[in-house]
Amino acid sequence: MSVGSVSKGCFVFKPSPKKRKVSQKTADYFREGNSDSEDSELRFATCQSLWKHVKLETEQIEEDLNTQLFDNLVSFLRRSHSEFQEKTAEWNCRMKSREIPTAALVLGVNVTDHDLTFRSLSEVLQNRVTPYVALLQAKDCPGIKNLMQKLLGQLMNCYVDVDSSEEDDYVQTSQNRIRCSMTSLITWYESVTKKTDFETPSKKRTSSRHWQSPPVVVIFKDMESFTTKVLQDFIVISSQHIRELPLVLIFGIATSPMIIHSLLPHSVSSLLCIELFQSLSCKEHLSTIIDKVLLTTQFPLKLSEKVLQVLINIFLYHDFSVQNFIKGFQLCIVEHFYTQPLSVLCCHQGELKTRINSLSHNQCENIRRLPSFRRYVENQPSEKQIALLTTDSFLKETVQRLLEDLNVYHENYFPVLRCLHVFTSSLPKYPLGKQIRELHCACLENRVWETEEYESFLQLARMLNKCDLVTMLQKCVEILMSSPGKEFDKTVEKLKEFLTQFQKLEAEACQERDESVSSQKELQKKTDLYHLQKTLLELKESRRSKKLTKFEMLRFEVVDYIDSVVRNYLVPADHKTLHEIVYFNTASVLREHLNAAPRVALHTALNNPYSYLKDDRRKERRSTQFGAGVNIHFSGLSLIIAYGI
Repeated sequence: MSVGSVSKGCFVFKPSPKKRKVSQKTADYFREGNSDSEDSELRFATCQSLWKHVKLETEQIEEDLNTQLFDNLVSFLRRSHSEFQEKTAEWNCRMKSREIPTAALVLGVNVTDHDLTFRSLSEVLQNRVTPYVALLQAKDCPGIKNLMQKLLGQLMNCYVDVDSSEEDDYVQTSQNRIRCSMTSLITWYESVTKKTDFETPSKKRTSSRHWQSPPVVVIFKDMESFTTKVLQDFIVISSQHIRELPLVLIFGIATSPMIIHSLLPHSVSSLLCIELFQSLSCKEHLSTIIDKVLLTTQFPLKLSEKVLQVLINIFLYHDFSVQNFIKGFQLCIVEHFYTQPLSVLCCHQGELKTRINSLSHNQCENIRRLPSFRRYVENQPSEKQIALLTTDSFLKETVQRLLEDLNVYHENYFPVLRCLHVFTSSLPKYPLGKQIRELHCACLENRVWETEEYESFLQLARMLNKCDLVTMLQKCVEILMSSPGKEFDKTVEKLKEFLTQFQKLEAEACQERDESVSSQKELQKKTDLYHLQKTLLELKESRRSKKLTKFEMLRFEVVDYIDSVVRNYLVPADHKTLHEIVYFNTASVLREHLNAAPRVALHTALNNPYSYLKDDRRKERRSTQFGAGVNIHFSGLSLIIAYGI
């Protein structure tokens, strides 16, 4: 197929269905592009298993974080529904009879996370409150007619009878034959609720988890994006039928609750009985994800300081999206298992021994080429060096021991990191960062005790008062006692000993206070001038000497001991042997995939189309020159010729 001239336009060549290639297995991609394709299927299976566990853990965390918010919303619906069911004729109720119960749900600016939150909320409401939940988006509702059509369509499709023979009554009714109006919605709701009331208990559609005459919940996912006229018309129409239809509105708000009054005039907003709900901050959400996923030994794969910093910077300076952060972590998992042949050893301890014993000679050579392993070999005696470089069996034994040591390092690293964060997060100006992720990055980057920020931390820690110091030590004891590390028994005993000494100092201080009061009383008694002058000179001399008190000496001892623990356990990961197996540290690849750079991507696509097309024909690039240094690649597309000219 030929193209006459690039000036005629853009050409699209659709492949023939007969010549279309059969799609490869996903595991096959682990073989392509790598000179070492051993254990590619095992690496792929390990990658899939790891991501599955990470995904389950993050979903559980998100569910736990949203539990309180969803419980509050369910309570709000319960109160609103009880008022509708009572149908009292009091004057106050008549005054509020046209008000629609409305929940203003402020979710924050991380709009990409809202879909998951609303899906979870919809599932909770359908399981615990009502089967009639509709999710509306502004792009689907440009007018009131479209909104009503979308609303009726979702609500009628949610009705599913237990008895399949009775489904045709309402579910199979064509939506085109139903007039999309509030009257149609009320008629449908009354018929559905009457039908369920008259059914026998064995054939009831609504189970015991649903309320009697359940409310109709309408969720506006992106309230700011709806046009003012659509919202006004829907609220005014709904308020006129609120006595016949138990309607509840939920507004998803990304900015501020004041947007309600900006979009709606007072005459319309007065028809809403609004209650405000605030979701957890996206920064707090991210901190929880990092704390429970990245700063644990639960998952074998770890992120280096630069990679973690790239993900955090994208979160803080681009989108505030926790879901995008998790997707970035997923990309790190895939890239690590795809590009690192030795990632087959990045597994749980129970599988490690079997996988090490099954290593081939080529994989043993890959281990010998690792920079950290080279440094380890250089520090060994000559006999051991020869054995490590020539004997595979001895190498496997050493690798198993080194990876077990690396696992012990992580078991000790994270609890001590949390203990250090207890101290640093309580100091003024936060010399090592307010969040634990900042402290973690500082410890991964280099020896944290060699930095100026750490020296500042020690100076401030030596000025802590007794109450704060005791509280911090108690928290550290709790952290170390609950950690999986087996080397903290002596550390815990030492910290408890410090706490006991502080208690003794408190008792001694009370006694000294009583003695000072008695001495002051002695001075107040009548005495001669010589003895009075002698006593005052002794007091002046004792103050001038500025001798450290027992509390100050103990405080210095505590800070020095914490410093020794930090130096012992918070060694940077890249100083540990075989860290390349479990740490993903290619930040440039991650930045290339996640940081948008259209100009660079376009330049790469035009100069080297193979980098994106992955077409072997693009590898052979015949070129000729026109003028001074202008290259034209005839094997490329016509657009590339134009770019070269």
